[in-house]
Amino acid sequence: MKRFSRLTLLIGFTGCVALALIVGACKQGYSAEIARAAGTAPVYSFTLNDIDGSPLSLSTFQGKVLLLVNTASFCGNTPQYEGLQTLYEQYRNQGLEILAFPANNFGQQEPGNDEEIKSFCYTKYALEFPLFSKISVKGEGIHALYHYLTTQSPFPGEIEWNFQKFLVDRHGQVIARYRPGLKPLSPQIVQDIERALGKKG
Repeated sequence: MKRFSRLTLLIGFTGCVALALIVGACKQGYSAEIARAAGTAPVYSFTLNDIDGSPLSLSTFQGKVLLLVNTASFCGNTPQYEGLQTLYEQYRNQGLEILAFPANNFGQQEPGNDEEIKSFCYTKYALEFPLFSKISVKGEGIHALYHYLTTQSPFPGEIEWNFQKFLVDRHGQVIARYRPGLKPLSPQIVQDIERALGKKG
């Protein structure tokens, strides 16, 4: 009876250690590995606050084609918001979602708070696609999503500037990365999006 009790305690202790490791991994931004182990696309494992401060899981967008963009309000690339909105209007009914992540990592070109960013984007560009709370996309404080995109996705490497773009297919796989200066309505991006939208199986 004592041997059984010790065995039960050992199993319970081992389970607690495993759980602690998983929780610790999540806190350190390693949810991508856990997602893979669970058979889920890593992109869907991340939850971020939207521009109003409400948590929004990227799993909400399963089955959609996603264009992930780190943005800024006072950058030479900021007019790309207009192209992104046009792209969204053309393809959202076919399953495209554009997810914008404001960041202040380059030239202090996104200095405002979330309310100021929201006002700028909705007033000047009348954006309709999801806009998220400001995050960091590189360096020590990098958000876990961008840690995954820049170190573990098929297209690694630090974010180069505002308006770097990642294309994600309907299965949550990162299938392309575009340089910051490449405009949203460029033939390359449009063709890749149309190709991804056409693959529903």
